[in-house]
Amino acid sequence: MRTRSILAAAVTAGTLAALVPAVSAQAAEYSSALKVRGIQYDAPGRDSNNCSTGNTDEEYLTIKNYSSSATVNLKGYVVKDAAGNRFAFTANHYLQPGDSTKLRGGHGTDSDASNVVYRDNCNFLWNNDQDTIYLYKPSGSRADVHSYTKRDNDRDGNGYINYHG
Repeated sequence: MRTRSILAAAVTAGTLAALVPAVSAQAAEYSSALKVRGIQYDAPGRDSNNCSTGNTDEEYLTIKNYSSSATVNLKGYVVKDAAGNRFAFTANHYLQPGDSTKLRGGHGTDSDASNVVYRDNCNFLWNNDQDTIYLYKPSGSRADVHSYTKRDNDRDGNGYINYHG
């Protein structure tokens, strides 16, 4: 009987040791107030990155302030994809607690009131089959990251994936 107790204790200790890094990694991911809320990675319609007739403005990334009390300025935050394509927020754009903004492709007028920022680039940023979204703080540390595949993460096939509830 003593052998079983020692074995059970060893298995339990091993299980706890395996879970601690996972809990720590998850806690680190959620240490930022700003997170990726969702992504329209495959713009509706036939893809065209033509500035005048294309649909890149229908491709967007939603960033949300999950803080219950702090207003966060997006200035200095950087969004990247797996290939290293990047967008840096260079102007002040304030998100109140619980507020979100859409980072859209194409050209338009940035607006705090309408919660939209345009990349001023008509090329698509996100791949339609799979990609990774990185959100970096002004300090350079990672605020959030998500990888997706169309097959595994977009069950209804509408080109949109939701994160963080």
